[in-house]
Amino acid sequence: MTIKIGLCKLRLTLIPSIAYVLLMVLLISLGNWQLSRSSEKAAYLAEQEKQSQLPPLSLTSELPADAASIRYRAVELTGRYDTKRQFLLDNQIRHGKAGYFVMTPLLPKNSNTAVLVNRGWIEAGTDRQTLPDITLQKSNVTVKGRINTFPDVGYHLEGSEIPTDTWPSLVQLIDSNVVAEKLGYPLADYQIELHQAGGEGYLREWRIATVIPPEKHVAYAVQWYGLALTLTALFIWYACKTKHE
Repeated sequence: MTIKIGLCKLRLTLIPSIAYVLLMVLLISLGNWQLSRSSEKAAYLAEQEKQSQLPPLSLTSELPADAASIRYRAVELTGRYDTKRQFLLDNQIRHGKAGYFVMTPLLPKNSNTAVLVNRGWIEAGTDRQTLPDITLQKSNVTVKGRINTFPDVGYHLEGSEIPTDTWPSLVQLIDSNVVAEKLGYPLADYQIELHQAGGEGYLREWRIATVIPPEKHVAYAVQWYGLALTLTALFIWYACKTKHE
């Protein structure tokens, strides 16, 4: 089939035309999906920001079993630090330097389940065999912070969740069940990130985590739409035969 547009004739053949339509549908669909993901991410971040602005939740009774609904919520908890048994979460990079998150078990007054308090990031020394001093001056505390999931790494090596035998114990990945077994008492499946004003803490730059921000999804959508436009231009160039009749 030939369509005349001014001096240009579009000669449409079956196979190239079908391929063009299928690719266009795919590219436009991918662009629309990226815009949809952008909207979802923006709504998610807005909800988490809203949670972070709410008044602190006082955990005076049993700890919540699942903190997903109150992730990033400010909390306040009174209890006793297990000063003798702390963990260093390894392979944490801040400002281009390697270090650890200091994870200290807190045993609440009115709960049988402990929770790990992330006291912040501390730089690893040049000698990896010498661990930093993370000694606590007092054990009975009232902790203010926010609830969050444990820090994650993209690729999980086999055995990365197994802590070392020494104290403080080095671990690559926090698995609450494995850590609870080492501690000898139940442990919540989330952490409390110590507030900036909290004492006996280290570098604390807490963020609302999202792997890909909304703006990146919009950029990806623009790329897919751009490819669709380029494909259309190439198809017209291929199909168009210009000549005077």
